[in-house]
Amino acid sequence: MLNFPTWKVLLICLVLVWGGLLALPNAFSDGFLGIAPRDTGASDAQSVAAFEAQKEAAENSWWPSFLPNNKVNLGLDLQGGVYLLTEINPDEVAANRLETLQADIVQELNKPPLIKRDVPEQQGSTLPIRLRDPSQMDDAVKRLRRINPTIGLGGGEKVMSINEVNDELINITVSDSAKQALATDAQDKMIEIIRRRLDPDGVSEIAITPQGDTRIVIEAPGEADPRRIKDILSQAGRMTFNMADMDPSAIRAAEATRPRPGWELVQDTDGRPMLINRTPVVTGSDIATANQGRDPDDNSAAVDFRLTGSGKERFGRATANNRGEIFAIVLDGTVMSAPRINEPIWGGSVQITGDFSVEEAQDLAAIIEAGELPAKLNFIEERTVGPGLGADSIRAGTRASLIGLVLVGVFMIIAYGLMGGFAVGSLLTNIILILGALSGLGATLTLPGIAGIVLTIGMAVDANVIVFERIREEQRNRRSPATAIVAGYERALATILDANITTFIAAAILYMLGSGPVKGFAVTLAIGIVTSVFTAFVITRWFTAMWVKSMKPRRLAI
Repeated sequence: MLNFPTWKVLLICLVLVWGGLLALPNAFSDGFLGIAPRDTGASDAQSVAAFEAQKEAAENSWWPSFLPNNKVNLGLDLQGGVYLLTEINPDEVAANRLETLQADIVQELNKPPLIKRDVPEQQGSTLPIRLRDPSQMDDAVKRLRRINPTIGLGGGEKVMSINEVNDELINITVSDSAKQALATDAQDKMIEIIRRRLDPDGVSEIAITPQGDTRIVIEAPGEADPRRIKDILSQAGRMTFNMADMDPSAIRAAEATRPRPGWELVQDTDGRPMLINRTPVVTGSDIATANQGRDPDDNSAAVDFRLTGSGKERFGRATANNRGEIFAIVLDGTVMSAPRINEPIWGGSVQITGDFSVEEAQDLAAIIEAGELPAKLNFIEERTVGPGLGADSIRAGTRASLIGLVLVGVFMIIAYGLMGGFAVGSLLTNIILILGALSGLGATLTLPGIAGIVLTIGMAVDANVIVFERIREEQRNRRSPATAIVAGYERALATILDANITTFIAAAILYMLGSGPVKGFAVTLAIGIVTSVFTAFVITRWFTAMWVKSMKPRRLAI
């Protein structure tokens, strides 16, 4: 138990050095570490000067690139930022889902043709179907039931409710129970899409959590402009590639009366009208990747994206069969670009050009790659949290941690003498390892997380107290110092593991079932449990073993 071979010592030193390196960046500014600050768009002279100074420091940093430079991410309550409460309308989710099924419904009922109109007019979450012949009612209902999908992966709830109104009319609706199930299913999808839009690089600072069945809470620490987030999330992200008709007479006729069947009138980014075929060549689901690029003609910002295999094939055939024609790239009902097809495009690489800034092109690429939102997000609450309150919380938390550390250290030294000093040394390494783990994992530290660290300081010495009391008991039974230490650690091990495992399970449950600040507390508590057991049973024992072997005391002053 007191034997520490060379390989074990090297392993302990490696863990301590690596933990220290992970924690070290928290002692320096971003500029010192070569991390460029994010431009928040501040316009006052003082903020602009501070931004430029930090940017220059980042460019001139001498911090080695091979060393860790990640700092602990601070939560919304510590560094300020944006809080948004959003809501999904179940009726809109139902209407959108029915619209996506409309093409399948028309295709199924036109083999052979059973309906009067090729494109039925949808009315909210109701789609009326008029049959050519009343005698075909049973056949039509049977076909509709065959293509009626279930909601979610588990199934059980059908999307469409098929109602026979009279001999020639069928109303396809979405029931109230199906609407609620669709909203719940959409909530899960929207959380993932929002995360990909706002955090495409996986920085893990933005918290996106569900609230009830239809609401989503978005917390963006460090973000100073809620309008930018709202602009990104306000776009549905529906991307389609449609053949276009630029004939002025056809456009004027469509404006005067209505577009011919199968076509619709839309506008481009400059407000000019354009006729497009309602049946898209490819859609957003056919896009594999999207990123900000450059227009080769003038080096302005653009958006590059690649199509999937099936989308690439359909797009290639469409461009091969429509040379000289115009195709429109449509995002949320607005034509973003309308190039002419000069030759077949088989590679699947497409570029959108326009009057974009670099940031706008990056946001647009994130929207396209993240995919289409199942419904519009309604913003019902918005708060911008200033960094001042967070700074006060950090100071208060740091002060509480230091006071707790000092009091615990004084108690341990008074109660257990030199071995209590060893416990204090392992407690300091414990705090460093916690900071290193938070930095390395990219975890977000919240105010409850600071409370978890303070709690860990008190709990960290529990294992040492149990071990030291066992050693006292063994020493009273006239055992030698080395034998008493070995027996103390062996007998305390089971008790300490039981207590820490049960606490870790509680922390895991808090993390899985909690949200926001509760998760922050659970993360620091779980990390603190692991590091506390390591420092108590490895670091403190290592310190004790080195002292006993070098000093060879006849009796432990404990």
